[in-house]
Amino acid sequence: MNASFRHDLLQFSELLQQTADYAGDFLSHLHEEKVSKAMPSFPAAALPEKGMGAAAALEAFDNRFGDHLVANAGPRYFGFVTGGVTPAALAGDWLAATIDMNPADRSAVSYHIETETIALLRQLFGLPEDYLGCFVSGATMSNFTGLATARQWLGAQQGVDVAADGAAALKAVHILSATPHSSVYKALSMLGLGRNALTLLPTLPDREAADLQALKAWIAGHPDQPFIYIASAGTVNTVDFDDLQELAALKKEHTFWLHIDAAFGGFAAVSPRYRHLLNGWEAADSITIDAHKWLNVPYDAAMIYTRHPQLQLAVFQNPGAAYLGDPAANFNYIHYAPENSRRLRSLPAWFSLQAYGAEGYRDMVESNIRLARQLGERLVQSGHFRLLAPVRMCVVCFSLNQPADRLQEHIHLFLQQLVKRGLVYLTPTVYKGTPAIRAALVNWRTTDQDIDKVVHELETIATAISDLSAIIGNN
Repeated sequence: MNASFRHDLLQFSELLQQTADYAGDFLSHLHEEKVSKAMPSFPAAALPEKGMGAAAALEAFDNRFGDHLVANAGPRYFGFVTGGVTPAALAGDWLAATIDMNPADRSAVSYHIETETIALLRQLFGLPEDYLGCFVSGATMSNFTGLATARQWLGAQQGVDVAADGAAALKAVHILSATPHSSVYKALSMLGLGRNALTLLPTLPDREAADLQALKAWIAGHPDQPFIYIASAGTVNTVDFDDLQELAALKKEHTFWLHIDAAFGGFAAVSPRYRHLLNGWEAADSITIDAHKWLNVPYDAAMIYTRHPQLQLAVFQNPGAAYLGDPAANFNYIHYAPENSRRLRSLPAWFSLQAYGAEGYRDMVESNIRLARQLGERLVQSGHFRLLAPVRMCVVCFSLNQPADRLQEHIHLFLQQLVKRGLVYLTPTVYKGTPAIRAALVNWRTTDQDIDKVVHELETIATAISDLSAIIGNN
């Protein structure tokens, strides 16, 4: 054994304690740590010929990167709909790396951990038991998996085996949606269906939800034509929902695959106050739900639920690999999702679900929604901002009260200052043609005190920009 490996093996317990101390120190300051910092130009790194050992590597990491770490998992990181990491999920993630077991091995307990976690999540969301669930790396791969299965279904409607013959064998491809996430376009590109295969339907007035009368008109114009419909259950800008109950009714009359992108909107199911938004989703053929968003487990984790395991198997099976077992005879997750090599993503979720239960997640979701609405109300009251849409759940979509011809410039300056100061992180967006700003609250740590700090910070920067604009205008 190499001397560096031997040394670290003998010092394993001490190394783990040092790492835990380092992590504990970082987490103890997370609530006051900046969410963004200016990044320097790091000099090029050289691979050492002789290793320095793990303890020295930890010290080197701290010296090189420690001052530049930011609180992406903190209570005021409102970008990218990113949750934090619950204490229990962190413990589970550390153990997942420690035991380093492949959940594809049916003879190992890791397989049973994943199976049990999928069942617990199905209970959390109130989904019927006939949904097959699988862990994937994120909402993008969840949408990819659901739409790959939908592609196989579409081929079957035309008498084509797409998994065997390729997407080119399809005679016609009709995919419809109103406000799809960008990952849908990415998935269609990867699946060989093409981004241009997506037909965008109009939305309801002042909404991001689909106008289903337009869908009915499309169906009337394409009688007996099978198609794929991608429904929104929580749009990125305004957390709007398509009428899933109406879509479920349409499925009884027409032949189409219903894929629901519920990456974070699916968590409405945990609250009696908001569960009605998902009425009808039990009719879906496939459902995307993200875990590193409102479940607050570490990157990277999401789930795909489908009602069609045989179609899924046709797409993702590993034929001819004897060491992986017979795909048809013995269920194995690697035959139902893109990845063969998979870490035990389910363990952080298992820990968090056991630690906090349905009540804990219900309280977190309802608290985040309450705080988002509070943020929206206070932004309007300040006079510097205007809401572009009602705060339906956890996202506040707003803009500055500035002239339209200079709005984009003001928002750029506003966010530039926000990143520089580092107290809160928001992202730019465009809502119905208007340059806008978006705040997404899905972190278990966020409190009323954080909203106070955020509002004060936003008002301070908006006032400074307005004063600067006035000076420039007068000159």
